[in-house]
Amino acid sequence: MDIHISRVHYPVTTLGPGKRIGIWLQGCSIHCEGCISMDTWQFNTNKVSMKDLKQVLKTWLPQCDGITISGGEPFDQEKPLSELLEFLNSYDKNILVYSGYSFDVLKEKKLMQNGLIDVLISEPYDHTQSQTKRLLGSDNQKVHFLTSVGKNEFTTYLEEPIEKKLDLHITPETIWMAGIPVDGMNEITQASKENNVTLTHSQAVIKK
Repeated sequence: MDIHISRVHYPVTTLGPGKRIGIWLQGCSIHCEGCISMDTWQFNTNKVSMKDLKQVLKTWLPQCDGITISGGEPFDQEKPLSELLEFLNSYDKNILVYSGYSFDVLKEKKLMQNGLIDVLISEPYDHTQSQTKRLLGSDNQKVHFLTSVGKNEFTTYLEEPIEKKLDLHITPETIWMAGIPVDGMNEITQASKENNVTLTHSQAVIKK
């Protein structure tokens, strides 16, 4: 089976407790206004075999504290997501999954009921909402503990104050950031501009 992947990275320290593997799936049908990852919207690109992805993950899984899966929209690739989750669960690590779909849409799905996901964050990002809660881009989003493991490992973490912290991966051409920046990319680009640095980014345009 193939899966469409935007990027895979380790360690990620801003999307859940501990040092985590971050997996961003490619392709999203929701297209939230103000999304900071518009580069992950396009479908039918960045296809990799599940075998190759598993081989990469095997090098990190023994040492990681957990896995966070985002996108794109993971549930737009439901069959590959299911196979990926089954593989990851064999390593007994906590798994957090982000989705822009509402919980009402997702709750009847088999993946929500078979214990493969420990914590789900649901609901579409809403740039008009406040942002005061850890791991959430906007306060309308909801955290669901789907297993006792998720509740035990995330409850205290989620009660801690929101952080202004991002993981950075720097190449000669790009700076790639993992995490949930406060006020999207606006604060970052403004601070850069004040230091004579111009940043271009893939945040979806917010209409005025």
